[in-house]
Amino acid sequence: MKPLRPDLAVIAALIPPGARVLDVGCGEGDLLEHLAAEKQVDGRGIELSQQNVNACVERGLSVVQGDADTDLADYPSAVFDVVILSQTIQAMRSPRAVLGQLVRIGRHTIVSFPNFGHWRIRLALLVGGRMPQTRALGYSWHATPNIHLCTIADFIELAAEVGARIEQAFALTEKGRTRPMRPDSWGPNLLAEGAILMLTSASLAAGSPLSPATRPKA
Repeated sequence: MKPLRPDLAVIAALIPPGARVLDVGCGEGDLLEHLAAEKQVDGRGIELSQQNVNACVERGLSVVQGDADTDLADYPSAVFDVVILSQTIQAMRSPRAVLGQLVRIGRHTIVSFPNFGHWRIRLALLVGGRMPQTRALGYSWHATPNIHLCTIADFIELAAEVGARIEQAFALTEKGRTRPMRPDSWGPNLLAEGAILMLTSASLAAGSPLSPATRPKA
């Protein structure tokens, strides 16, 4: 197996062994393969690209072709222990609807995304007056798949709107490292290149928490 990218390594550390997992926008299946091998999860995936679906199937993964914007409504409520959406929500046509579905079908939801409030992006807009390109956002404005960029503060507000509670939060640094963060403080919204948040539905918040997992290393 090839090494996981930093945000996926953090996500993997948050998931307990044997969990029932759905990876939405799973790409070629790197995370699902890792979780199956290292944590014996019951892993499923949904992926828009048929080419990526074929790659997943060749790796022995249970992945179907589908569109998160339309197909998540077909899943029963609370059917998965953990639902994952990594570096994808900004490419959704309807991020609010997608996040609402994720929180509905999973007891816990983990989302990672690039932070458009990072200081380098703010500086590029202020000084250059043009849409910036960074390591996390490496596309020109006319070619990007990222149609709904947001800041950490924007996402926290959206999570509250769909009735989700933040259980854990991590900031992604420019060097690919991670550190725990207080999502309601101003620092991460300015300094973090990206974020990873574990959510649960407010209606499930009083229930049994996700089993303890390894704390990600910085």
